[in-house]
Amino acid sequence: MRVSAVEIGQIGLPFPVREEPALGRALLLSLGMHLLLVAVLVLGVSWQTREPAPVVLELWTPPPPVPVVPVVPVPAPAIKSAPPAEPVFKKPDIALKAAPRTEKANPPPPKNVPEQHRPVAKVPPQPVPKAAPPVRDLEQERRMKELLAREQASISAQRQEEEMRLLLARQQAEGAARSARLAGWTDKIRGKIRDNIVMPLDIKGNPEAVFDVIQIPTGEVIDVKLRKSSGNRAYDDAVERAIRKSSPLPKPDDTRDFQRLLELKFRPVDRSR
Repeated sequence: MRVSAVEIGQIGLPFPVREEPALGRALLLSLGMHLLLVAVLVLGVSWQTREPAPVVLELWTPPPPVPVVPVVPVPAPAIKSAPPAEPVFKKPDIALKAAPRTEKANPPPPKNVPEQHRPVAKVPPQPVPKAAPPVRDLEQERRMKELLAREQASISAQRQEEEMRLLLARQQAEGAARSARLAGWTDKIRGKIRDNIVMPLDIKGNPEAVFDVIQIPTGEVIDVKLRKSSGNRAYDDAVERAIRKSSPLPKPDDTRDFQRLLELKFRPVDRSR
């Protein structure tokens, strides 16, 4: 039971009792040290723990039994008896004269030695004489050059002739095509003008009137001139009025076929239809 200092003074004790200083701090320090010890023990044990090594089991079956091979007894080899020894006769102790030795003389060298073993004397190579240059036939060379030149000239002339022939053929074809286009274009113009001609009543026969017509690329008629009269003034005037009335004239299909000056011929009875 704790007694405070006031109670002790009231009781009349000779000395007052003091409270223990820093008791709470000591308890906290002790508790902290215990917690630190527990943490050290736990961490030390956790660091030293290792995973258990796996257990490896080998499953195997016993090998099949070894077949027993019966042992066949091998017969012992037959022992052959040795043949009886022949009697030995001793030679008499009589010195025999040794036959004289004949020394072999060296055989003479063969007379016929093969040629392949004979030394061959080296013969120095002789210089090969140079062939004399052929004699040039200048006259033959000149004739060959002239023949070659004539042949080349003939080939060139044939080539030029072929080119000219092709050019003329192409020009003729183009001219024929252009003439056909011009004829068709002129027929269109004459057909339009003919539809506008008012024929007079006093025409005799089938006279021809020729007109020169000047136009521009748009077909507009600029001027009309009578080149050749039909002999009938009324018919000539009727044709001129029809030409002016037909302006603008039909255009060619190809602009390259356009002609500024046209020569148009008219007859009262046109047999070209």
